[in-house]
Amino acid sequence: MSQKTYSDLPPVVRLPLYGFTVVVLALLIVPLAAALPIAFNSEPWFRYPLGGFSWRWFEHLLSSPLWRSAIVNSVIIATLTMILATALGTLAAIGLVNPRFPYRNAVMTLTISPMVVPVVVLGLGLFICFSPVGLNYSYVGVILAHTVLATPFVVVTVTATLTRFDFRLMQAAANLGAGKVMAFRTVMLPIISPGVAAGAVFAFAASFDEVVMVLFIAGPDQRTLPKQMFTGLREQLDPTIIAAAGLMVVLTGILLAVLHFSSKRR
Repeated sequence: MSQKTYSDLPPVVRLPLYGFTVVVLALLIVPLAAALPIAFNSEPWFRYPLGGFSWRWFEHLLSSPLWRSAIVNSVIIATLTMILATALGTLAAIGLVNPRFPYRNAVMTLTISPMVVPVVVLGLGLFICFSPVGLNYSYVGVILAHTVLATPFVVVTVTATLTRFDFRLMQAAANLGAGKVMAFRTVMLPIISPGVAAGAVFAFAASFDEVVMVLFIAGPDQRTLPKQMFTGLREQLDPTIIAAAGLMVVLTGILLAVLHFSSKRR
């Protein structure tokens, strides 16, 4: 029996689904479409109509030592978080798909709990835990805190990919003399790489966009781009903040586009 697709559904079912999709996309896109043009305003105001077209706020974003330092810190922290979260999340997912894993459901729930627990609660808890070991106000502390938030995204995406993986391939590799590490590297990893790559992109985006955890853990030297934007909203309100938001949107969009085309080619 063939599986039905959306095109096979009657119009009375398809039209509400299309309408709901349009509404969701509008809620996601309209706020960006309304805010981002202000970054090109020649006047330092958050209002329409624009006083004129200007690149001055992007020039200020890239020329200011404070903003440049925040961008560099965000990229470094997000990259290291992505590497650590991808490694830990992939290994955790491989273990959690094993039906013989003890207390698998409980461990899975605990692993993805940072996705549902309020970030303020996690930030306060990590601040208290990091204080005795001197990890507060350090790059290591911020990276570890971001890894806690980013790892569940990797676990979810890799687990979804592993549900379609045929583990008999690993047994065949073992019968041919491959060790566990070689079998993972040459057999499993190439097959599940789209899920691993998707998890890595989500981990990078989660770290690059995080501000609440940074407010708890980071010090003056670990000022990230979202924290600098948050500080600017309180101290000096100008369209540089919108320019920084545009930079974040462009960077995240590039990562998603690269992921899409690489997965499509694979």
